[in-house]
Amino acid sequence: MERLRLKSVGTIGQLRIGRTGDGEPAISRQNGRVRSVGFLSERQRQLAWVGFLLAAFQAPLAAKLVEDASWFFAVVVAMLVATVIIADDAHRRRPEPVEYSE
Repeated sequence: MERLRLKSVGTIGQLRIGRTGDGEPAISRQNGRVRSVGFLSERQRQLAWVGFLLAAFQAPLAAKLVEDASWFFAVVVAMLVATVIIADDAHRRRPEPVEYSE
């Protein structure tokens, strides 16, 4: 692990991070995607959140206004959509596989 070094040219006391002097680009320029992609697109993810919030707020209102147990369907739908959102989060946070050369 390399230590931070003070830059001798330019702003006084500016820190230089990463490897220098070996002719290779800095580590920060070698990064690929910043965020991995889940199985939902960004638009589908936004719609899933809207659906979850609508179902979550509709269930208690329906429970107060309706005498039967039909409000339970909104709870089941909200739980299903929440499960999909959590699964998409887990898929996005999964590290990409690394191929090791032999």
